[in-house]
Amino acid sequence: MSSNTLHQKQPITGQGPLLQLVGAVSRVTGGMLLGITMLTSSVVAGGLVGLAISFRNLPDVRVLRSYAPTETTHIYDVKGKLLASLHGEANREVVPLDKISPHLKRAVLAIEDSYFLQHHGVNPGAIARAFRANWEEGRTVEGGSTLTMQLVKNLFLNPERAFSRKLAESVLSMRVEQIFTKDQILEMYLNQVYWGHNTYGAETAAQSYFGKSAAELNLAESAMMAGLIQAPENLSPFVSMQKAKQRQSEVLNRMRELKWLTPAEEAIARKQPLKLGTITSFQTSQLPYITEAAVQELTRRFGRDAVLKGGMRVQTTVDTKFQRMAEEVVKEGHYSLLSQGVYADQMALVAVDPRTHFVKAMVGGVDYRKSQYNRAIQALRQPGSAFKPFVYYAAFASGKYGPDSTVDDSPVGYPDGYEMYYPQNYDGSFSGAISVRQALAVSRNVPAVKLGQEIGLNKVIDICRTIGIRSPIEPVVSLPLGSVDLTPLEMAGGFATFASNGWYSETTFIVQVTDSAGNVLLDNTPKPQLVLDPWAAASLNDVMQGVIEHGTATSAYIGRPAAGKTGTTSAERDIWFVGYVPQLSTAVWVGNDDYAPIGYGATGGTYVAPIWRNFMIRALQGVPVENFRPASDFPQPQ
Repeated sequence: MSSNTLHQKQPITGQGPLLQLVGAVSRVTGGMLLGITMLTSSVVAGGLVGLAISFRNLPDVRVLRSYAPTETTHIYDVKGKLLASLHGEANREVVPLDKISPHLKRAVLAIEDSYFLQHHGVNPGAIARAFRANWEEGRTVEGGSTLTMQLVKNLFLNPERAFSRKLAESVLSMRVEQIFTKDQILEMYLNQVYWGHNTYGAETAAQSYFGKSAAELNLAESAMMAGLIQAPENLSPFVSMQKAKQRQSEVLNRMRELKWLTPAEEAIARKQPLKLGTITSFQTSQLPYITEAAVQELTRRFGRDAVLKGGMRVQTTVDTKFQRMAEEVVKEGHYSLLSQGVYADQMALVAVDPRTHFVKAMVGGVDYRKSQYNRAIQALRQPGSAFKPFVYYAAFASGKYGPDSTVDDSPVGYPDGYEMYYPQNYDGSFSGAISVRQALAVSRNVPAVKLGQEIGLNKVIDICRTIGIRSPIEPVVSLPLGSVDLTPLEMAGGFATFASNGWYSETTFIVQVTDSAGNVLLDNTPKPQLVLDPWAAASLNDVMQGVIEHGTATSAYIGRPAAGKTGTTSAERDIWFVGYVPQLSTAVWVGNDDYAPIGYGATGGTYVAPIWRNFMIRALQGVPVENFRPASDFPQPQ
């Protein structure tokens, strides 16, 4: 609701929009009838003012000046395509009165409260009729509520039918009419009222029943919607078109009786065909992995109630077409693995832009319909040798090592608890003196463990924390070989910082969040900080290009400069490839949810690197080739 509609009522000196809308009512009633009605209203009102002393504990209706009804939150892709609408019980979008069709305003007033402009919150004639009907039946069968009383009941009171509650409604309604204009009351009512199927308010109901905004409703659609208020689920055209049409006819008939439309207009409306929309409440997301990740991020920042009721407008970082492409690559890759006899039931893929740390694609599993578990952000899996770049970066940043420094690939043992730990290479052999460049390219284990001990594992952990890795990490001797549980998102985000030569922003799924009025609640415009040594990062990029050019991941070659690292854990439970170009960092993980071995000989270089290659070739179509900055551009740490 726009803020300027909740101001204190001023004396009416002319006809406002609502008075112009149904101004003919006063001419229909006639001067004498109006005089009698006003006299009766005064008598009843005087009695109610006396009763008001007994209702000192009633709510203060002035709070409605700042009242903000719960609204549905909408999540969009980076180009503005709607992905999902989130809400609790109330699916609602608030709109100002001038964004609601005049036909709907007339129809609602005609069937719910045709004397709305004449009374001051209470309609004595309607109350008298209701009192007589209830007296004759010996129970409450008729309400006699005005539109203002309905609003008060929905906002302040419980729904039980009791004489005391009806008196409370009357008192509060009179207070509301003293403070707010008729236009303001009608606006609040039309945005608050329940229209069935968890839809609240005219805008959401119009979108659900007819697939259009409330401003675009014609007379036939408006009459049908107005008729639903009495019993929304029972009269819904989604439930019974026959009942909905019958009720529509009653509304049109009432409007004609009030001379708010001509017989010709009524006849046209009765015959006008109706094209129904679809129920909008609790619809499935277009990109469920993305929207669920965005909701998690929103919930951490704002709380769950704000997300479900706050009417947020959320722009995510993901383009729908790009995400669909990533999902296709995962499905194709999984099928390819099965055809090669690789027994892995799941896969995850995350792509992050190193320049912004915006997530560009994220696939949490092979088929969301079969499993909603998001392995990209929830599954903690061992990265194996894909963790080694963090150790080698630490070695470069120490100033003691460069890409061509020599390390010793020979047997060694370290105390590990009550036992000794003897690291082994994948093939069981040792190479002796070997360059850092070659050790990483062919993924030798012993040099990585030795560097971890020399540089200090706590230093390696500090670097991980600096670039956004938050999962628990213990400084165990085998940490350089990936004996830690991380998510694919953490791996893609960490490597993205290497790709940008040490510039870091928090990895996010969200570009911006506003409220329904357009006020910015969250702006994730990247604010990169230089958190790594540029020379060390550039040196690592140089060395990791060798992994693809002549190392363990030649099957990841994409025809442009790219760096990356394979990962294979013991017993082949997890296989990875994480790689990047200056414009995109992508992690791909393959494994079984029950941690069962994939199969002897399954490695990241053999089976995962080709999937990464397939994704990157598609993702980089039309993207200019860009070289990594050489280490010579930066001073070497001392």
